[in-house]
This record gives sequence, C-alpha cells and structure tokens, in this order.
Amino acid sequence: MNFFSRLFGGGALRRFEHIVSEIGAHEPRLQELSDEELKTESAELRSRVQDGDKEILESILPQAFALVREVSRRTLGQRHFDVQLIGGIVLHTGKIAEMLTGEGKTLAATGPIYLNALTGKGVHVVTVNDYLARRDAIWMGQIYHFLGLSVSCIVHDAAFLYDPSFIPEEVSKSLDEERDTMGSFRVLEQFLRPITRKEAYQADVTYGTNHEFGFDYLRDNLAVRAEERVQRSYHYAIIDEVDSILIDEARTPLIIAAPDAQSSEYYKTFAKIVDHFTPEEDYLVDEKLRVVNITDAGIEKVEHALGLKNLFDSEHTRLVHFLQESLKAKTLFERDKHYIVRSGEVVIVDEFTGRTLQGRRYSGGLHQAIEAKEGVLIKDENRTHAQITIQNYFRLYGKIGGMTGTAQTSAEEFHKVYDLDVVSIPPNKPMVRKDASDAIYRTKDGKYKAVAAAVRERHEKGQPVLIGTTSISNNEVISSYLAQAGIRHEVLNAKNNEREGEIIAQAGRLGGVTVATNMAGRGVDIVLGGNPPDPEAARKVRDAGGLHVIGTERHEARRIDNQLRGRSGRQGDPGSTQFFLSLEDELLRIFGGDRIKRLMESIHFPENVPIESKMVTRAVNQSQQKVEGMNFDIRRHLLDFDDVLNKQRTALYRRRTELLKSGERGEILPVLRETLEGYITTLEERVQALPREENKEQIGKTRELIEKLKTQFKEIPDTLDPKRAHFVGQHMTRLLDSLWMEHLESLESLRDSVNIRAYGQHEPIVEYRREARDLYRQLDLHFAELLWSTIFQVFSIDLESIQNRPTQRKTPPPPQAKNIGRNDPCWCGSGKKYKKCHGK
Repeated sequence: MNFFSRLFGGGALRRFEHIVSEIGAHEPRLQELSDEELKTESAELRSRVQDGDKEILESILPQAFALVREVSRRTLGQRHFDVQLIGGIVLHTGKIAEMLTGEGKTLAATGPIYLNALTGKGVHVVTVNDYLARRDAIWMGQIYHFLGLSVSCIVHDAAFLYDPSFIPEEVSKSLDEERDTMGSFRVLEQFLRPITRKEAYQADVTYGTNHEFGFDYLRDNLAVRAEERVQRSYHYAIIDEVDSILIDEARTPLIIAAPDAQSSEYYKTFAKIVDHFTPEEDYLVDEKLRVVNITDAGIEKVEHALGLKNLFDSEHTRLVHFLQESLKAKTLFERDKHYIVRSGEVVIVDEFTGRTLQGRRYSGGLHQAIEAKEGVLIKDENRTHAQITIQNYFRLYGKIGGMTGTAQTSAEEFHKVYDLDVVSIPPNKPMVRKDASDAIYRTKDGKYKAVAAAVRERHEKGQPVLIGTTSISNNEVISSYLAQAGIRHEVLNAKNNEREGEIIAQAGRLGGVTVATNMAGRGVDIVLGGNPPDPEAARKVRDAGGLHVIGTERHEARRIDNQLRGRSGRQGDPGSTQFFLSLEDELLRIFGGDRIKRLMESIHFPENVPIESKMVTRAVNQSQQKVEGMNFDIRRHLLDFDDVLNKQRTALYRRRTELLKSGERGEILPVLRETLEGYITTLEERVQALPREENKEQIGKTRELIEKLKTQFKEIPDTLDPKRAHFVGQHMTRLLDSLWMEHLESLESLRDSVNIRAYGQHEPIVEYRREARDLYRQLDLHFAELLWSTIFQVFSIDLESIQNRPTQRKTPPPPQAKNIGRNDPCWCGSGKKYKKCHGK
C-alpha cells in the first residue's frame, strides 16, 4: 500500500486502503461458500437496497465487491487486482477512473455495476461500439447472472438478453480465451436471446452505445402511446472510453429527422456551380476555424448562373443555405478523411476513432451537398423532429462514472462541463514501455520513407509493429510506401472495419505489421504473440522488444496520441513507441505559426535526415494545446446555446408525457381546461397592458374574442368516455409535436442570426436566451390557439369509423382484386370507389 500512498496522498489513500482491506476481509469466508450460498447472499443484499438508500449502498459496498471478485474468480478465472477494486470504488462515487490500457477497466466496472443494480432501478453501461456491447454482455454477464441479475444489450435495430441456457458447455469454457477477439462476436452473438427494446431496458444491467441510448430517449419522446416508450429511468450510467463519448462526440447532436423532398435538385445545381469556383478569387477558407466565406466575385458567378439580380433577397434565403452547404462540402470535407463512399452511399468517418458511423448523416443539408459533390444518389434533406446533445443526454442521469486510459489532459473540461473529477489509478505492474522522442522530417515523403525503413528494421528481428494514422488517406499512403519496400502488412481502416477483430487480434504476432487508423486505439487489447494466446510466440515477441507503436502524425488532441501509445506495454509487457512527423503535417502547417513556415523555407538539408530542434518539438506541443483549447471553447459555446434548448426540451417533453398519460388514464379534461383557461388569462393580461386611447379598436375586438371563448368554454363536456379521452390526448400531443418541430427550425435560424449580431457588439448568447424565451412563449400561445380551433371537431369525430378504416386496410385483398382499377367499385363491397376505400 505504500505505492498507493505516494500516488494518491494521505486522505484519499486512507479511504481506499480501508475499503480494499474490508473487501479482502470478506474473501476467506466467501471462498468457503458453495455456489448456491453465494447466490443466497446476493439475494439478501438485494432485499436490503431495493429502495436505493445511499447510506445502505455505502455500507454494503465491501461485501458486494467481495462477492463480485469471488464470482469472477469462479466464472471467468479472473480475480480482481486491488487497483481494479479502487477503479470500481472511483466509478461508484461518480468520478472518472483513468486506468492505463490493458489494466482491465471492463472487469473493474463489475463491482459498481453490481452494487448499483441491486437497487432495481437499472444500470446503463455505455460502450463505443455494438461489438463491445455484445461482448461485455456475454463476458461480464456470467458474473451478474450468477448473482441473480438480468443482463441485456441494445445494438442497432436489435436487443438481446444474456441467457446462459443458450450457450453450449464447450463454448462457455472457451469464452475466457475468446473474450479479447473482436471477430469472436460472430460466434458468440448466436447465444444472445432476441428480445424487445423495452424488455432490454427492464434488465438490471443494460449495455449499449451512447447513440442507441440517446436515440431511444428521443424516440420515447416522439411516441404517441405511453406503452411504446422503452426507457424507464436514468439512475446510473458507467461510460467506457468516457473521453471519446463525452468530449470527442460532444459537438455532434443526436437528431431524428424526416425527409423534405424539395432540395435534391438544388444541391446538384450548386455542386456544379461551386465546382468551377477558384480559391481566393471566389471564396476564402480559414482552416483553423474550419470556415469558408464566399467573395463578391463568387456571388456574381452564382447570380449569373441562376439568372438572379440579388442572391440575398429575402425570397432566396434557402438558395443561400444551399450555396453555403455546397461550398463547405467542396472545401472543408475531404473524401477518405471525413467520409468515404461505399456502395454509392456517403458514410461519415469518425475523425477521432477512424470508424464509420453507419446510419449517421451530417445535418443542415451538408450531407446532401456532399452527395451532390460525389455524384451519388441524393437523399432528401431532413426536417428535425427531435434532437439532443450527448452532454445533455448524460445530464439526465442521477449519477455517472467514466473509464478511460486518457483523461487527465481533459480534466478541466470534465470538471467544468460535467462536474466529473478524474482520478488516476496506478497500474497493477510497473510500466516498462520506452517512449522515444519524436523524429521530425522536412517533408512528408522523407517522413514516410523513414517510417518504412524503421518498420523494416523491427520487422526483420520479429518485433510486431502497429502504425497509427489520423485518416484513411494517410493510412493508404503509408500502405503504399510499405508495399514499395516489400514489407507484408495488414491495413485496417473504415473501409474494411468488418475485419477489425481479426486484424487487431493478430497485431501482436511475431513479425506482424499493422497499419491502422485511430480505431485500433479503443476497446480491444493487442495480445503479444497473437490470439488465441501462444506462450512460446509471446515469449519470442517479448524477447524482440514487445509491440512497437509508430505514430505518423500528431492528432489534434493529445489524448488520442496517448491512446495510440497505450496499445503497447500493457500489464508490464515490454514495448516501445515513437512518432514520426514532418513540417508539412496538417497540425504544424495550420497551427505551427510563422516560425515553422520560415523554418520550412530556410532549411535545405536532406529530407531523409530528421530535424533535431527543440523549437519544432515545442511548436508541436503548442499546436496541440491551441487546438485542444479551441475545441474546448467550441464545445462550451455549443453547450451554452444547447442549455437554452435543453430547458425548453425538458419542459416540453414533461408536458407531452403528461398529455399522453392523462389521455390514457381518461383524465384529459382537467389538462384541456387548464390549457384553455391559461390562454384566456393571457389574452386578458395583454389587453390590460395596451394603452387605451391608441388601441381602442384592437381592444374592442379582443374583448369580443375573449367573450366568445368564454362562451365556447362552457360547451366543453363534463365527461369523456375513455376512448374519446385517449383520442383527445393524442390529438393534443400531435399539435405539440408539430409546433415543436417548427420551434426547432426557428431556434436554428435564430442561432445563425444572433451569431451575425456579434459584429454589432451584441453578445450572441444573451440575445439568443432572450429571443428563445419569446419564441417558446409564442409556441405556448399557438398551441392554445390551435387547440381552440380544433377541439370541438375532435369531440364530434366518429371514432368507430376511424377504427374501421385501419381494420379494413389490414384485410388482405382477394385474388380477383389484383387488377382492379382506381375508379372501379371496391372489392370489399362498401359501395365506394376503390381509390376512396382500400386503395386510399
């Protein structure tokens, strides 16, 4: 424990020491118990904490963690190290546990997951991809199932329950060997039992990606029946690779949208126009801020091409939008870096992980502009129905904890944005990896040749090499240099990520060479000697120096570089790392400043000789810090704006849920009356606030309206039958949904507008808050107005005929109806024309 003392300091240490000692004190007794006795002990713990009392949870933590440790030893053959227990304690207290790659974060999380799941409120475990959700539901599910908890996972378009009865004994025995092999999920997934999404959320422990959890939240708040909602509570979440999810993905909101069919042709037109634009003459690009602006000359070309006198007339607002998105697509988004084209479809590439984001689309028309640029089928532009940022989704939870190998460089952001503190957990075995200083070259060509030479040297002595790149295009360039040097290698990027498990599983084999984008840095350990483990091959790899990692470019976030380094030297294994850079690298070219530019122009020594300059090394670090600071500011700026929307979204969703539930309970009339009375009161207050003399005519009309509304109000029935009440609740919900969709568009336009006002010395966020509040008040008024104008028709609708229509449509047509004409009598005998009956 002296090591912990040096690492944590007195106060934290004494607490950790004390708890770990208590956990250890339970171990001898638990080892003597039978499997059934352990299960009984777990059931007794569960009965004690069903009310979720925090003090009871704290008091049983040592016993709960000791149970998990013993069951893990019996089911997985793995006993938690003390540092893994400490990581679990940190997670339970709602903090981020920074644990080095290979230190067993997944196992460390089992203690707090089990403890918090005992409350019966459900624990969500958030992973970075579907494979890990499935893998961990099976791998860790063995522990939870043994202890009487149910375990599920949600993935894209599916949900599964971990059910050991589905798993043959011989497969179960091999799980421990296969757990680190990403490709093994093809074998394992057949032993997960398909269930509904709602059932998955009823489980004690639910694994899934942040996207699945977030989109289910949005879909729940678009459901037209309460029973269609799938999530139940936001009790406790543990987020794996927390920096990737809460920081790297924080700029991209989760959006549910519906198609708007009118825009496709416009994007084709503008793609052709901007394709003939000349840089500097027709547009200006700021690569640091990732902004592009059209010049007067560019505007004239657009107006000439479209036959317009003034592009910026109010009637051409949408054309300006199409132009701006098309220009961004041309200048700021590169194929094989920001996206790939696969099977005639534009697929986004996550710039931080290198993985494809299948099904995700850029918002605001940008995706359609890229589709037009690439000449593929343009899908209809979407209108937003619901959206939320990753930050605000996770703020719904009562408590969150996070795990990652790299958090300290972003500790300030975690604390300021999420109120999450970072605690660094020591490794179980001392780190022996050797990190060499950067090798910096004058040109990219010189750098790539040096990389190939370094790889050859390591490869020939049998040392496995992992080469990390920041984009698909760089990935392929490196591959071509290795091919020219005659070095056999595997390539891993978003174009072939279906082989990710197979490639990563073998990246540590003797003499192996793997070129990978940043996807290699997350979620899966590289086992020395290859996978399945081979002790003799592993020994030879260790003797050769372990895994050698080469970075070919600095990423804009230091965390990503550290993730790449962390692939080597896991659990005390030998290993080494080095970054190869050039003065032409994007980070230095854009952010290196004038001194780097002057250095590039002044030096003339051979490109195959590395530059030894402290000034360049300093410039690299300063460039990364600049970008990190800039991105932090961007995320804070986005969050400031989204906080305004978040308050409105929370209020509206609460109101929407109450409407649905009131309708289904048959208690919609009090809600309806309250809404309409509020509208009358608002009108009366407005009239009283008007100056009398100047507004006599308007006041007179509004007195008349109020009296009419009061008369109508008396016509509202005293009771409604359950079906009618349900129908009224759904009607009110749909009205609210349509207004919310328009409100989201208004807020988007307002945001663009207030950002422009910054040039007039106005504070954008202050203007946005004030005007967004006014817009929300207008939404309230419009809702009441629409309700007044439609509610009495809703009271008189024949619900039985509505019910009959869907029933009729479900009836399959007989064979003789196959060639029926639209104006022929319908085959069902209703007497109506087919086009107005079953053909409607």
